[in-house]
Amino acid sequence: MRFRVLGPLEVRAAADGPQVTPRAAKLRSVLATLLVRSNEVVSVDTLVDELWGEDPPRTAMTTLQVYISQLRKLLLRVAPEFGRQALLTRAPGYLLQVAPDQLDLVVFEELHERGREALDRGEHAAAAELQRRALALWRGPLLPDTAHGQLLATVAVRLGEVRIAALEQRMRAELQLGHHKELVGELQALAAELPLHEEFHAHLMVALYRAGRQAEALRAFSSLRRTLVQELAIEPGLRLQRLQHRILTGDRSLLRPGAPGRSGTAAGPDRATAGAAGRSPAAAAAGVEHLPAADARFTGRAAELARIAAWLGRTGGGCLQITGPAGAGKTALAVAAAHRAAAAFPDGRVLVGLRGGDGRPLDPTQVLIQLLSALGAPGPAPRSAGEVRAHLRELTQGRRMLLVLDDAADAAQLRALLPLLGPCAVLVTGRPALEGLEGPALALDALAPQDARRLLAAARPPGDGQDPGRPARAGDGPDDGPDEGADEGADEGAGAGADELAELCGRFPGPLRALAAHLAAHPHRSPAQLAALLRPEATRLRELRALDEACHRQLSGLYDAAPEADLRAARLLSLLPAGPVTGEEAATALGVRPEAAAHTLNSLVAAGLLGPCPDGAGHRFPVLVRLLAAERRTAEGPTAAVRAALARLCAAAGRSLAAQHTGRGAHLPPLDWFARRQDALVTLAGQAHAAGLWAQTLQLADAMTPFLEISAAWEAWQHTHTLALDAAGRLGERTATVRMLRSLGDLAWQRHRPAAAHDFYRRALRAAESGAGAPERGRVLAGLADLHLEAGAPGAAARLVLPTLREAPEDVRGCYEARRILALHALRTTGSAAARPHFQQCLTLAGVLGNRHLEAYARRWLDRLREDGTGHPAWAEIRPGIWCGRTAPRTAPAAAGA
Repeated sequence: MRFRVLGPLEVRAAADGPQVTPRAAKLRSVLATLLVRSNEVVSVDTLVDELWGEDPPRTAMTTLQVYISQLRKLLLRVAPEFGRQALLTRAPGYLLQVAPDQLDLVVFEELHERGREALDRGEHAAAAELQRRALALWRGPLLPDTAHGQLLATVAVRLGEVRIAALEQRMRAELQLGHHKELVGELQALAAELPLHEEFHAHLMVALYRAGRQAEALRAFSSLRRTLVQELAIEPGLRLQRLQHRILTGDRSLLRPGAPGRSGTAAGPDRATAGAAGRSPAAAAAGVEHLPAADARFTGRAAELARIAAWLGRTGGGCLQITGPAGAGKTALAVAAAHRAAAAFPDGRVLVGLRGGDGRPLDPTQVLIQLLSALGAPGPAPRSAGEVRAHLRELTQGRRMLLVLDDAADAAQLRALLPLLGPCAVLVTGRPALEGLEGPALALDALAPQDARRLLAAARPPGDGQDPGRPARAGDGPDDGPDEGADEGADEGAGAGADELAELCGRFPGPLRALAAHLAAHPHRSPAQLAALLRPEATRLRELRALDEACHRQLSGLYDAAPEADLRAARLLSLLPAGPVTGEEAATALGVRPEAAAHTLNSLVAAGLLGPCPDGAGHRFPVLVRLLAAERRTAEGPTAAVRAALARLCAAAGRSLAAQHTGRGAHLPPLDWFARRQDALVTLAGQAHAAGLWAQTLQLADAMTPFLEISAAWEAWQHTHTLALDAAGRLGERTATVRMLRSLGDLAWQRHRPAAAHDFYRRALRAAESGAGAPERGRVLAGLADLHLEAGAPGAAARLVLPTLREAPEDVRGCYEARRILALHALRTTGSAAARPHFQQCLTLAGVLGNRHLEAYARRWLDRLREDGTGHPAWAEIRPGIWCGRTAPRTAPAAAGA
């Protein structure tokens, strides 16, 4: 097993194995807490505090036990030998045993300590290498995808300081090795990231001075001094002032590595112009140049550019397709590759669009004429298609040229052209891969997360995490070589919220460039603020349109050009949650057989509205295309087709929930499965309610109830059951109305809101008086009785439930709850001997119900009473799976005595 916490949480069965990281938020928090305290006992109270802070739910103890059980099952399933002894119960909590090489945090601290010792011994090469290896383990802030309670927050602060120390020691070692030129860029990024850190500014000053940039070294000191004076009203430290004086006087001894004065790590040389270094201007000038200007903001796609470059280097002619959904950056990639390949194609590089101004595909003859024009053919225009072909063959004969044929609709456009091009290399961009064209295809998807961050960072103004005076990473492509420090600086420079902002746009280059330009023009606005603006799906497109109208027009143009049948399918598929669309889900949404759904999905790919998932697991909407389809669907209103699709989706969701609840679901643990789908299920309930599907809204809320209760998903519980209460009223379903009111009362009680709980229970009781809600009446009375127990009135609690036993013996669940209340009443007033018969009756009634959950509750109490009160000293189980601390009773709500 391998665990990684220095960045997003990762769990793998082996170092290079697939991820098996749990998705449930609370489950991740438990695992993360145990990992940062690995090989130590973490108490139950610490875990409860980390998960819920000062306001744990009543289900805290049971829910924590469920999480521990789920983690054990996960570890046992993934690595049976490791899992059997990894997570142990040790008073007063749990112990996760992990070998040193299994956890990146332990490896980091060990490498950092060895590097520090090497530096103290003067072994600078070893120190730099050890700190470099330690820092390479960091993939981002500590556990940014996991909620931090007090413990994780404290650990994050400590490790952040250790990481900074590792960076500083690596910089110092590298400067001693004479690597000052390579360090300048990274040190500038670090100085911008940590504007009050004098050590990094000292290292930067030394590196600049040794690189012959004395003026910039002095400017770095001035910038630091200005910041310190303005923000803290202090001057730089004495050591830094002495360093400034030495630079000011041109101290030549400072030029030698090893000179007094401590220093810094970094990105590598500033190579913003390195891309131009390999070009032959004379050769480029001699050929045809018909490309858009190089995009200074082009970022990322290193692997794709390397693959194109490798193909161009070995091809003697032929075609490579670049495919992908709308907005993936196909044209930008092809143009960037063409600019980088200038030296390899001295006879010219040309881009030709394969669609007219109205967006319609050019016919094959128009394509030939368009290319002939782009090549700048001299003399009169050819008068026939045969003359065009002959002229093209003559122009390309024996010439080493690179042609970019942009936005191909089908292979028929190109069949007449490609045989004429001889040794020319051809890059074809298009949405689907075109059948019938020989040669490889390169499928594009979203940008990698680090590239998306760099694109957002590239447009930030100087002094905001980017090197002052440096162009926006125009040359940071693969031809510049690896530049880890620059990546790190750019990632950090994007600021808080950059990752979320990128995900909100699907990490597609087009909208990301628009957002980067907006951030550059509005330096007061952070990526986190912009992400908050774009977070709601319902308004995201409108906000993006306000930021960049051109990007929205391009998206709308692509969407509107698709066939109407594809648009109808896209509107229905937009009902599905964001993420991969499987064939089964598509068939359900569309109401067709799987074979027909597969045909529709392929048609949507051809239209550019859908793309295949990189891992082959279904298809995926580009985020903004999905939102546009949903916007158009909403504008149409709940049509019959939409209502029918929602009904099918609700039925499928209900079946999945039932299967998980009974243990017949997928291989994932039920809580983890539900955590992955909770947001989608809540959204589906809202969609069903908005479409007037009252029965489906009610059924979905009922099916979700056990998962919402055990996971303490309070907001989702409140939202879905409020919708279901309204739906029950519209259906005239009295029993369902009582059930929803009682469930909302249970929720308010769990949230320690006794007045609200009392109100819901009284409303449920009034609704049950009609007789239709009789099956719920006993549980409602038990809920009111729980309020009295908490208020210190056990006698009133007992009087409320006794009528259930006398008047409704057929209400088995109600009688179970009445016996539970009477047992708790006896414990508070008489003693364990009087409580035991009531718990024994609970056990019998649970057997009649066939409910193992209720049966286990009764057995736990009977065992506890038999053992004379042993158990967790600070908690008592008052409802099945619901615990509360032994605190003084709270004051009863004003109406509790009613």
